[in-house]
Amino acid sequence: MTTAKKTTAGRQGFKTGESVVYPAHGVGRIVAIEEQEVAGFKLELFVVSFEKDKMVLRVPTAKANSVGMRKLSEPDVVKKALDVLTGRARVKRTMWSRRAQEYEAKINSGDLLSVTEVVRDLFRSEAQPEQSYSERQLYEAALDRIVREISSVNRITETEALKLIEQSLAKSPRRAKAEAEAEADAEGDDIQEEAA
Repeated sequence: MTTAKKTTAGRQGFKTGESVVYPAHGVGRIVAIEEQEVAGFKLELFVVSFEKDKMVLRVPTAKANSVGMRKLSEPDVVKKALDVLTGRARVKRTMWSRRAQEYEAKINSGDLLSVTEVVRDLFRSEAQPEQSYSERQLYEAALDRIVREISSVNRITETEALKLIEQSLAKSPRRAKAEAEAEADAEGDDIQEEAA
C-alpha cells in the first residue's frame, strides 16, 4: 500500500486492539480499521466494539478527535478521579431539569473527571433518602462509565473497580451531615412558603 504513511497519520495514534473512550458510549475496543466507499468516496473507519452494550460503531478515522474519541486515561488521572469522589458533593440549588441537563452533558463529554463529579454529586449512602428515578438513571450511567474506564486502565475486573469507587465515596467528609443540613434548609423553605 503506497498510502501507509498517510493512513498512519490519519489514524491519530489509534490502533487495532486498543481500548478507547467514545464520549456518548464509554469504553470500547477498536476491533478493525476498514475502508468503505460512501457516495463515491473512500472512507477509512475505526470499527469500535462495545461488548457490554452489544454494539458496534464505525468512526471515520479523520473525525475521531473531533467527535471526542480518546485513548484511556492515564493512571494518574484515574487516581485524581478517585480523589474527586472523596470530596464533598456540590449540588447547585437550581431546578432539577437544569441540573439533569448539566449532568447529562458531563456524562456525554467523555471526560473521566467530569463523569466522576456526577457520581460524587448524585451518590446516596444507605442512611440518605432515596433518589428519584431520573437521578438514579443518571447516577448509574455515570457510575457505569467510570467503572469501565477504571477497570480498563488498572487492568482489574469491573467488580474490583466498583469496590475502589465505593471506598473513595465512603471517605467523603461529613456526607451525611451535609445531606441533613440540606434537608433542613429545604424544610425551612417549605415552612416559609406555607406561611406566605
